[in-house]
Amino acid sequence: MAKPKSYIEISFESIKVFTDDGTLDLHELGFLLGIALRDGVVDDDEKRVLGRILKEAEKGRLEPRVQERIAEVRRKHAIPA
Repeated sequence: MAKPKSYIEISFESIKVFTDDGTLDLHELGFLLGIALRDGVVDDDEKRVLGRILKEAEKGRLEPRVQERIAEVRRKHAIPA
């Protein structure tokens, strides 16, 4: 069986993040970003999906460290807010 495209895998894994406790923590953010970076590049589809996930996460309360990391990820990988 072929491995799903990374952006599909990121989407699927994000469901677990939000159904767990409804918030994104540093470990979960790192895990999702790690999927995107397996090939060393965050492509346009991955940026789109990660952007939606980050936007959804920012609707709730985030620890300051998580918010800082999100801002860093957005800058480094050109993921729009």
